Amino acid sequence: MRIHTGDKPYKCDVCGIVFRNFSSLQNHTRTHTDEKPYNCDICGKGFRYSTSLQIHTRTHTGDKPYKCGVCSKGFAQSSNLKIHMKTHTGDKPYKCDVCGKEFSERRGLESHMRIHTGDKPYKCHVCDKTFSDRSSVHRHRRLHLRDKPYKCVQCGTGFSQTKELQRHMRIHTGDISYKCDLCGKELCERGGLERHMRIHTGDKPYKCLVCDKGFNDRSNLHRHKKIHIRDKPYKCVQCGTGFSQTGGLQRHMRIHTGDKPYKCHVCDKVFSDPSSLHRHRKTHTGDN
Repeated sequence: MRIHTGDKPYKCDVCGIVFRNFSSLQNHTRTHTDEKPYNCDICGKGFRYSTSLQIHTRTHTGDKPYKCGVCSKGFAQSSNLKIHMKTHTGDKPYKCDVCGKEFSERRGLESHMRIHTGDKPYKCHVCDKTFSDRSSVHRHRRLHLRDKPYKCVQCGTGFSQTKELQRHMRIHTGDISYKCDLCGKELCERGGLERHMRIHTGDKPYKCLVCDKGFNDRSNLHRHKKIHIRDKPYKCVQCGTGFSQTGGLQRHMRIHTGDKPYKCHVCDKVFSDPSSLHRHRKTHTGDN
């Protein structure tokens, strides 16, 4: 009857919000206490609500009960299905005032705007590195925790992100869906094909706001930006030298280890980096 009468007799002692039933008040109270009584049996992660645990469990089982009626693509959450449906309707009511890019949902536009503003409000409490969106900081934290909750059911390899597991699974399934019409290269993801096509077209849509240099993918632009801010977060544990990119640190570490993983297939000479091997090969080909 309270639905009809509007009666809400259960009041939160902390913030004063009122509820129709006691169970709703209990669920709300956990936002203040941070109590997470529902734990995942697989990875141990805790949740405030049983429904949140049910949704999380699907990351382990791969269950996607919400199906698109147009293309049959499956989703773990009904909200993701609703967002997906807009790809068929073409409905993108949220437009960026800076570059004109359109989005199907408001949070997509809000996240995109940080590319222009450089705003990174999400901070890692371990190393103080900042990120433009919440999901990126969650993924980053697993590097510190060495947490790899997503396991391959065929070989047991663990991954810190679901996308990494999905890419890995194609090793077992042999699923390569996207093929370049120009050179025939096959790729596992549509995004990979789009990035690859820029090699042929020369398109560099990602611009540095400092020097206007263009890049064919966002990750290269992010690495380039560190040149301007002189950020060198990757430190050598042996000599303390800092690097702006993990690749630079990896190459540097070979000075200490003596590792030379790049081998010439003509004379078997080995090198510590691919550029040295490439220069060496020209001594065989006569290409100057």
